[in-house]
Amino acid sequence: MLITFFWAFVVGGLICVFGQIMFDVFKLTPAHTLSLLVVLGAIMDGLGLYEPLIAFAGAGATVPITSFGNSLVHGALEEAQKHGLVGVLTGMFQVTSSGISAAIVFGFIGALIFKPKG
Repeated sequence: MLITFFWAFVVGGLICVFGQIMFDVFKLTPAHTLSLLVVLGAIMDGLGLYEPLIAFAGAGATVPITSFGNSLVHGALEEAQKHGLVGVLTGMFQVTSSGISAAIVFGFIGALIFKPKG
């Protein structure tokens, strides 16, 4: 079990290091970096590389933003096989809707509880 934590830490850390390099070396904005990491996760899933990474690293691969791109493509491909072209659109939303909904609800609750400085 300890080795699982180790690899999750290493893989998640490497994804974060890659994002930090994009900030520091390439001077990309946070929006550009975020978009690039999501697209990278989507491409890796399209090539069949992200699922083995998840199997290997667990939360180290599912927690970073690259997993969002993976989820979008994974859901779209699954639904496209079942429902054709319409499934591409519905699959993206079906797989990611719970995570997005939770982010909105908890963000709203946090905004009600805490007062912003300013």
